[in-house]
Amino acid sequence: MSIPRVVIIGGGAAGMLAAGRAAECGVKAVLLEKGPMLGRKLRIAGKGRGNITNTADLPEFIEAFSPNGKFLYGVFSRFFRDDLLVMLHDLGVETKEERGGRVFPVSDKASDVADAFERWMEERGVSVKLNARVKSLDIAGADDDHQRPRVVGVNLYGGRMDADAVIIATGGVSYPKTGSTGDGYAMAREAGHTIAAPKPALSALVTQEEWVRGLAGLSLKNVEVTLLIEPPGADKPKKIVSEFGEMLFTHNGISGPIILTLSRKAGTLLGQGKVMVSIDLKPALTSEQLHERLIRDFKQNTYYKNYLHELLPRLLLEPFASLTGIDHEKPVNSITAVERARVVELLKDFRVTVAKMAPMDEAIVTRGGVSIKEIDPRTMMSKLVDGLFFAGEVIDIDAETGGYNLQAAFSTGYIAGESAAEFL
Repeated sequence: MSIPRVVIIGGGAAGMLAAGRAAECGVKAVLLEKGPMLGRKLRIAGKGRGNITNTADLPEFIEAFSPNGKFLYGVFSRFFRDDLLVMLHDLGVETKEERGGRVFPVSDKASDVADAFERWMEERGVSVKLNARVKSLDIAGADDDHQRPRVVGVNLYGGRMDADAVIIATGGVSYPKTGSTGDGYAMAREAGHTIAAPKPALSALVTQEEWVRGLAGLSLKNVEVTLLIEPPGADKPKKIVSEFGEMLFTHNGISGPIILTLSRKAGTLLGQGKVMVSIDLKPALTSEQLHERLIRDFKQNTYYKNYLHELLPRLLLEPFASLTGIDHEKPVNSITAVERARVVELLKDFRVTVAKMAPMDEAIVTRGGVSIKEIDPRTMMSKLVDGLFFAGEVIDIDAETGGYNLQAAFSTGYIAGESAAEFL
């Protein structure tokens, strides 16, 4: 009697966990990766350092995936952070916790995590086929023995492969150079699934202001950034959420850790009004303290443009001075109370207007994908086609930055692999 075969499409974080776990459960696991190597996106996670998970408790994790977070209760209850860390420890990868609960390998090399999972799969007998592109699923209709359609194989460019179960773990459409080009959406749609339109979830923000272009490369540390929206007809902007940490300016907008976190919410606000980002350049000081400091400092015998050097990074001097409307050559000891108030206001509320999200191919994570209403949250199996499972970013789940998205990929992959083996 032949051993049942599970075919996993996609060799990223979710696909590797799915393949390894399926093989561990006693079935023949075949992993098909269309690219030349496994874990390409995993290898660049966390700027190559590998932010693989987070120390947040389960309720925080679920909230990070809002509004679709509750879908993950089932998989997180069966394979969660501690299980992942124990697994990595057993594979020789030690981890450490950093700011914000982010967890990294001690080596600061994401590739160590990917390599460890490759070894784990090899030890369990997973058959890995690189440069193997899947054209479509082979689905048999319902008959006397089966109440629903069922997957019976996959059609590749250059052949066909029988399968008793198939796991789609192809990722989203962000970082297409790593192989995430939306192939899984087409396969899922062909199988009758609903696909929530893919959009960038964690992405840099493109701003309207032209002067931002001149700040490209400028990094601001220890700033507080607030997302604002001013709906049509509103008297003033409404504060949505704030983040503290590091950001940077790009050739056409803003990015960096706290901007990526805010971008997830910003994307949902675009089109509802004027969306802005307010940067508090001096969060450690209140407006009153800044006023007192400037009153003291403005007794100096120096020009305004020279004084700003003590207050701001070099690249920020020109746009800041222009926005205050104060003559660059004006002696600071002749600056008026009204002008001083303008300087304080801008230091505490340096605004840029969000025009749009950066293009999808620059996004870290995709929002959208296979509808969670059509996937069994306990097993990751399709509710429409027997033997068809989903794992990772191809599903309509996405979270803020901090390791949450990779944990979801690992967890859904592990459970999909286990469930596919149990299904057989």
